[in-house]
Amino acid sequence: MIRTVHASDIGRVRTVNEDSVWTGATRHGYTLGIIADGMGGHQAGDIASRLALNYIQGKLNDLQPDMSDEELKVALSGAILEANDTVFKEASSDEKYHNMGTTVVAVLLNGCAGYIGHIGDSRAYMVKDGTAIQLTEDHTLVNELFKNGQISQEEMENHPRRNVLTRALGTDAKTSVDVAPVTLNPGEVLLLCSDGLSNFVSIEHLGKVAGIHEITLEERADRLLQLALLAGGGDNISVAMLEHQEEEASVPEAKGWDL
Repeated sequence: MIRTVHASDIGRVRTVNEDSVWTGATRHGYTLGIIADGMGGHQAGDIASRLALNYIQGKLNDLQPDMSDEELKVALSGAILEANDTVFKEASSDEKYHNMGTTVVAVLLNGCAGYIGHIGDSRAYMVKDGTAIQLTEDHTLVNELFKNGQISQEEMENHPRRNVLTRALGTDAKTSVDVAPVTLNPGEVLLLCSDGLSNFVSIEHLGKVAGIHEITLEERADRLLQLALLAGGGDNISVAMLEHQEEEASVPEAKGWDL
């Protein structure tokens, strides 16, 4: 079975939490997880992230049962691109929402397999045996500079423009979404997060904490939030975790007689 949990914190610096996060099951039993990290002044980021999340969740909640892998892929990418239309139209209709937008990372599973879709720098990691592997590629200026050999990994982490996105949801009439297949094997955890977590907690610590099977998913999520807060909490922090837990075999009730 797939267990899910999500949590968010405003952090220690921001006055508004512009992250939106949700995990759960759709009407016909698909597993869904979404994180959106909004941007824009006067709480526009908060509105953008909620609009995107609510649209994607609502669209995918109506998916019919027994869909093929390809149909799931198309449904996820389509919901994200339609959410882009929704946010862009809202931003265009009101001056105070001008240029608002959001990142998004979403996973849609049928059983233990499905797809991840993302735009921006909110991330997905696979955690296995206490090690985290990044599954998504940031749509950021510094990542482009790194791929082109213009800056080093260390320079990426300390670059003054490291938060500049090259792609977002809702800022332009048209955008594109990266979609990739994913499978969760028993004991593995799929971790989604906003950059308020990934910028403040190392990938090593993400893997170690998310991989502690001796405590609950809720406790692991809370520990991750606390680590980001201890590191300064310079941004809103959100995490969603999906774990493939092996179902415990039911033990038949013992029958006996008093002798």
